[in-house]
Amino acid sequence: MSSDTDRSATGVTARTSERGAATRVALLAAAREVFVTSGFADAGVTEVVARAGASVGSLYHHFSGKADLYLTLFEEFQARQTQRTKQALQSARAEGETDPMRLFIAGARAYLEGCLAERELAALFLRGDGPPGFELVMRDRLRQWAKRNAALFEGDEGALVVVVTGALAAAVSEIVLSPDEDASRRLAEDVLAIIGRIPGPQAAG
Repeated sequence: MSSDTDRSATGVTARTSERGAATRVALLAAAREVFVTSGFADAGVTEVVARAGASVGSLYHHFSGKADLYLTLFEEFQARQTQRTKQALQSARAEGETDPMRLFIAGARAYLEGCLAERELAALFLRGDGPPGFELVMRDRLRQWAKRNAALFEGDEGALVVVVTGALAAAVSEIVLSPDEDASRRLAEDVLAIIGRIPGPQAAG
């Protein structure tokens, strides 16, 4: 008898957990639409909740508020971008590529393609209309990015890493915020071609 009760309770818990996960996904999808359309400052929690078909209580069950929704969208986007670049690097290495600059270009191309694939969301984070303190989050993320690039160049954290990381960060902003997607794609390839001509540590030695 108790085992039947336990199984029933487990089933209820699983269904509740699935509903909670679905509500969280719906809230994030709605927040993304509202933030992209209205900007962070003008977005309202009630609009997010209505679009998600959820309640205000459920929003505050999953998130602490509007800023938390925004930061969660940012972190999930960055996680997808990290995965894209990792896969690109793994593929390049699997094909026998060892040159640090070519590996950087492979990862950079995947990152830029991810920005283009999720252009509206990427633009949201670059417009300067975010929650208080978001600029610090962005600067910290850029430092982390520079460290990962330094690892590609065998720990060289000098001028080369500053140049290629800064160039790519500037390119991301121009590419994402441009109203012309075709021009953005051409610019991305031009930027990668120029970065690719910069001598890497091995060539410089």
